[in-house]
Amino acid sequence: MLLDESVPRRLGAAFPKPFEIHTVRQMGWAGYLNGRLLRLAADRGFGALVTVDRGFEHQQNLQELPIPVVIMIARRTRLQELRPLVGKVVALLSADTERRIHRVAA
Repeated sequence: MLLDESVPRRLGAAFPKPFEIHTVRQMGWAGYLNGRLLRLAADRGFGALVTVDRGFEHQQNLQELPIPVVIMIARRTRLQELRPLVGKVVALLSADTERRIHRVAA
């Protein structure tokens, strides 16, 4: 799974095994536009992109998503507010890997 640069990188530690988490920064992809980022992630075998960018779905052709995208919806994008949503992201991706936009909120 790939964490977008808008997601606090320390959130990766909250995901259980077997989820392998990498950040956009770790991959050297910081600053890439979302379309290119999604193509790179799919080409490198990532199963999903997790973001907090609520405008993400308006920036993409939703019919051509190469991997699922999960938008975490919290009041703020701080670690302590996003951490409780990790279980919902895990449950969602364990059951539904359709290439579409998924929203996870408290």
